[in-house]
Amino acid sequence: MKIRRKKNEIIRTGVVNVRCKLIIGLVALMTGAFALPASAQCEAKNDAFQTGEHVMYDLYFNWKFVWVKAGLASLTTNATTYHSEPAFRINLLALGSKRADFFFKMRDTLTCVIGEKLEPRYFRKGAEEGKRYTVDEAWFSYKDGLCFVNQKRTYRDGNFDEAVASDSRCIYDMLSILAQARSYDPADYKIGDKIKFPMATGRKVEEQTLIYRGKENVKAENGTTYRCLIFSLVEYDKKGKEKEVITFFITDDLNHLPVRLDLYLNFGSAKAFLNDVRGNRHPLTSIVK
Repeated sequence: MKIRRKKNEIIRTGVVNVRCKLIIGLVALMTGAFALPASAQCEAKNDAFQTGEHVMYDLYFNWKFVWVKAGLASLTTNATTYHSEPAFRINLLALGSKRADFFFKMRDTLTCVIGEKLEPRYFRKGAEEGKRYTVDEAWFSYKDGLCFVNQKRTYRDGNFDEAVASDSRCIYDMLSILAQARSYDPADYKIGDKIKFPMATGRKVEEQTLIYRGKENVKAENGTTYRCLIFSLVEYDKKGKEKEVITFFITDDLNHLPVRLDLYLNFGSAKAFLNDVRGNRHPLTSIVK
């Protein structure tokens, strides 16, 4: 019995790591990962998306050389108001299949509100992990050239943790960074270039590092082949050694739509594939004829 309890504990820990990497990976896949402005006020011009955009993804998990359909994810963008001002509301829903629940249960809903100039205003993530349910929230404000973020995690029993952070750089959440990054031009990027940025998770602000890898033609789940830009999300150990966490591919056109994501896990791997897109702002000129 002692051995069984130890094994179950390892599995539960692995499940949480898979979920975290999958959600971060989906967000990284959708960001476009381009150089971000240094202005603490976080304002930028939207050149990539419009209200009504809807993108669907299929999720797969590899377990002992067998690929299992793990679920689906959807990304939607719509117009809204925040404190009586025009804004955008972006929603990301990640839903695991019943078959995939054997490995890890994923019922996550992420929402963010950004201003018309794409500055972060509010973020919320509801995450279910078996019997555990948490809600992470972040509120953004700007003063004297600084970006401030108040964060809160609420547990099922009503208990909560709070944190406050500030930075002279713009602080993003998991979804507002997608809105900003998709509008930036990667034309000047060189293979190996690194992009670093702070991101609020709902509990703390984390430094993220992305590396540009080049271009490649990629076939999506919908059977279409796209010319893509390739980026990697990496982690560093205490000795500074680099570890590849995620490789993702986005369309090399004005939409900068995510096409595919590869996640490298401790006990397997996972992938996300573009299945369908509607309401895109620009023609998909990255399609390979």
